[in-house]
Amino acid sequence: MQRIRLRYTKRGRLRFTSHRDFQRAFERALRRAEVPMAYSAGFTPHPKVSYANAAPTGTGSEAEYLEIALTQKRDPELLRTLLDESLPTGLDIVEAAEARTSGLADRLTASVWELRLDGVGAEEARRAVDAFNAAETVEVQRRTKNGVRTFDTRSAVVELESVETPSSPADRPGGRPCAILRLVVRHVTPAVRPDDVLSGLRAVADLAPPVPAAVTRLAQGLLDEETGTVTDPLAPDREAAATEPHPAGPTATATVPA
Repeated sequence: MQRIRLRYTKRGRLRFTSHRDFQRAFERALRRAEVPMAYSAGFTPHPKVSYANAAPTGTGSEAEYLEIALTQKRDPELLRTLLDESLPTGLDIVEAAEARTSGLADRLTASVWELRLDGVGAEEARRAVDAFNAAETVEVQRRTKNGVRTFDTRSAVVELESVETPSSPADRPGGRPCAILRLVVRHVTPAVRPDDVLSGLRAVADLAPPVPAAVTRLAQGLLDEETGTVTDPLAPDREAAATEPHPAGPTATATVPA
């Protein structure tokens, strides 16, 4: 009867939850918030939830997306509030929109990532970024369930740059240097992840941070090839809702769980 698209985050320690962990937590939140979910057919019905391009375990994110199917109409913002209150802090539902267009997954063609490299100086990071950008190909290896696979990371990277580093000592534990990289990468097959780009930086410039990088997805959406920017994938739904007339009539409501 209705489809709702949600944007959620993985912050703080919750970045270490796996996608399966989030699925379990989200399904519990759906039950607690008494969301009128549509279910699949068959012997083991499951709530109709479509997850799109989940971030790897261990990375934070400000832009994860999913879609749910309901059997009764609900106000998207009220539903967002109910679900957010039913999830642990760090897994936050930050935006909701009624699905009025098709193909959410088709609009997730690129991601913007922030890579925080503690213990790496800004000048060292800039040299490594310049070497990566200057290379025609940057091959790395990744172990998969089918064995070790070699693939090119350079072709998937739209933009890689070193940005201004934190000036506050509180943002630089122990007073160590800290470099921050901004990465825009296309969603290709095989997927090129931020850790693959870090492996590429090690290959072309011997950049090896002394501690694991803190990686956060800042945005994902449709890539504008002309400008290199990533657009908001929920914008078409909001625009359609703003222009579509709504017939008057009773609207189903929901209550906040105790």
